Amino acid sequence: MKIKNGFVLRQVCGENVIVGEGLGAINFGKMLALNETAAWLWQQAVAMGDFTIDTLAEKLCEEYEVSADEAKADVTTIIDEWQKVGVLE
Repeated sequence: MKIKNGFVLRQVCGENVIVGEGLGAINFGKMLALNETAAWLWQQAVAMGDFTIDTLAEKLCEEYEVSADEAKADVTTIIDEWQKVGVLE
């Protein structure tokens, strides 16, 4: 999977938010607030292009002191949220 074109991470009033820009995001009409870890994962996903839950969980384990099982569960939760709001393809 990968991040859809037109969605970017921005700092708005001190918060990390995903916003839609351009024609690809014309029907998005909202912002999605991310905590620090979710924003870091978003940046990793953008840098990787194509990614999986496992590849993001691996990155999370490399960056933070977290078990593989906990990382996979956390990444799955975040990916589910991103899929619900339609920012992944």
